[in-house]
Amino acid sequence: MDQNAAIVPGDAQNIVELRATRVGRPAPRRIEPADWARFERHVAEILSALGMDLETPGTRETPRRFLRALHEATAGYEGDEKLLTAFPAERPHAADAVAGQIVEGPIAFSCLCEHHALPFYGAAHVGYVAGEQIIGISKLTRLVRLFARRFTVQERLGEEIADTLVELVAPQGVAVHLEASHLCTRMRGVEEHSTTVTTFWRGAFRDPELRREFLQSVASHRGRA
Repeated sequence: MDQNAAIVPGDAQNIVELRATRVGRPAPRRIEPADWARFERHVAEILSALGMDLETPGTRETPRRFLRALHEATAGYEGDEKLLTAFPAERPHAADAVAGQIVEGPIAFSCLCEHHALPFYGAAHVGYVAGEQIIGISKLTRLVRLFARRFTVQERLGEEIADTLVELVAPQGVAVHLEASHLCTRMRGVEEHSTTVTTFWRGAFRDPELRREFLQSVASHRGRA
């Protein structure tokens, strides 16, 4: 069994509780009321300097709403304890059976780019070939959103998803495909209306045939997010 795992007493045949890895059990972020008020004043000053009239019914609360929205959009820094549960893998009994890959997607995600604090958004596909453990399908969505709800870049997002899945259940291999649109290139600069695709491979996905199978699955699901 993986060294990050510990059997839960009383349910040893069905559930494996994973010791905290990078998903951790961090405490919620604490911002004191006086700090919130100070931040709101700073935001109001910036928005006003940029041209927003903060004396209308629709904008008087905008600094407060803006800060609360940022806080919610970066909740991934607080971790997700629900990721710390796995299950024993279902082993094929046939002598010539080969473990197949599990692919989940498209998983919609939205992030804040750390370069300009503007959103990028798109869809993720996550695949893996199980080792001794499997993770609940919904946990793959949680895993994507754990790292998406932070200030990040697309390249790091995929690396973190892949590496954390390896840490959680020690699979034979992991594949991650991300496709996203970046408002930092759509709203400013070159104003390019393109999408960015990144792929990440671990372990058994060194096999070109396994990668091809994964990418075919991604193509067949594209547009369903």
